[in-house]
Amino acid sequence: MGLLRLSVICITLAMLSFSNTSKKFPSLTLKTLDGKAYDMNKQFPKNKLTVISFWATWCSPCKKELDAMKTIYKDWQASGIEVMAVTIDDIQQLNKVKPMVQQKNWSYTILSDVNRESLKKLGFQSVPQTFVVDNNGNIVYSHSGYTPGDEKNLDKKLKEML
Repeated sequence: MGLLRLSVICITLAMLSFSNTSKKFPSLTLKTLDGKAYDMNKQFPKNKLTVISFWATWCSPCKKELDAMKTIYKDWQASGIEVMAVTIDDIQQLNKVKPMVQQKNWSYTILSDVNRESLKKLGFQSVPQTFVVDNNGNIVYSHSGYTPGDEKNLDKKLKEML
């Protein structure tokens, strides 16, 4: 009986990690890597969909996810999908972000949230955490964690939403 209960819990948690949601993305003004204020909410109407990936330099799955997205990013852009990668690195770690982004050749919009305001407003605690936001600012999909192949599932989901 304990094994059955454990199985049900595991399946439920797996289903929750890929969830469709329908709440508004909170008002967030973050910083570019050049220190300029960037109002995320003003960007949503410019795109059909926006993928927002929260990550950190110390997070190996985060870097793998962003590397995997890089291979399909141009196709997404052609379809009206933009990617914002938001680092939650603290002020001491922030100096590692720009060199890493350049070395990995990520062409996404890279933003910084050193105060981790986004974690509080969006209610998540670990990275990687990915949200998809429509052009009205509604969160239409979220996913926590990363395993190889998740980017293919995300690509499929994005195509369904277009």
